[in-house]
Amino acid sequence: MAVYPSPNGSADRGRPRQRRGAGQFQQRNLTHAWLSHHLQVLLSSLGQLIRTPLPSLMTAAVIGIALALPAGLYVLLENARHISEGWDGSVQLSLFLKPDIQAAETEQIAARLRLHPDIAQVRLISRNQALDEYKQLSGFSDVLASLQANPLPAVLVIQPRSNSPAQAQSLAKELKQDAAVEIAQFDMRWLKRLFAIMAMVQRGITILAALLALAVVLIIGNTIRLAIYNRRDEIEVNKLFGATDAFIRRPFLYSGLWYGFSGGLIAWLLLQLSFWALQTPARHLVSLYYSDYQIIILNFHETLLLLLAGTLLGLGGAWLAVSRHLRMIVPQ
Repeated sequence: MAVYPSPNGSADRGRPRQRRGAGQFQQRNLTHAWLSHHLQVLLSSLGQLIRTPLPSLMTAAVIGIALALPAGLYVLLENARHISEGWDGSVQLSLFLKPDIQAAETEQIAARLRLHPDIAQVRLISRNQALDEYKQLSGFSDVLASLQANPLPAVLVIQPRSNSPAQAQSLAKELKQDAAVEIAQFDMRWLKRLFAIMAMVQRGITILAALLALAVVLIIGNTIRLAIYNRRDEIEVNKLFGATDAFIRRPFLYSGLWYGFSGGLIAWLLLQLSFWALQTPARHLVSLYYSDYQIIILNFHETLLLLLAGTLLGLGGAWLAVSRHLRMIVPQ
């Protein structure tokens, strides 16, 4: 067969280019076939679950309840954290001014502190107001009335912008350096206890989430194990015809994916219904505290994280079950 020269004078320079073009075309066909098979198996595994709606729904519901419990506790903890951050008067610092500070100077100090970036509110209790309040609370009004001079200093009650104990402590140290301040004190014990309780609850939620995640993996693994035994003959035939483990494993992995995704979706629906049912009593409760706080629920990113967690747990449970039981099936 004659070989004609190429336009640039070379007779065989076009052959490698043709081979490279054929190789790229073949690689594209293999990639397209691989993607098509994955899509086909993905849809067929979903159809298989739809053909058995009641067992599939029951399995997905158990997974959804297991996912909804830690997620619901997390949302409750977030609501408690937001309420504590916006609680008026949750942290208050009391600045006792020196006795020789005059009323006009006290007003100037209060006005200066209101401009402080870390202070949300300043309430001034004058010396006369402090004495009147002490008379009412102590019951020694007759004794105090006999005093020739008012022994009580003016007090500035300060509410910081942050409820963080560390930031409140730092603010108290800063204000104590003022020359007009005699004593700067505040009681943080109850707030520290609150944050300690919230930290303990958060740790408990993490442990509970880990245990329930393990339960989800076991549930999906057991479901996939039963599916493998039901299709044992089909798997043996596929192995006799040379099917790889990856080919056989693929539909079971996608089944676990659909179980996990459905469980995450059911968990989201359960959380929406639960917190919708809590809206009315929660509004009544916050109205007693003259607050307009609204219950927060899972946002968009947290919802995606919940669905992703369910999907990954489904894949993990299916992978463990298939990897273990597929090796036990040997064609006779």
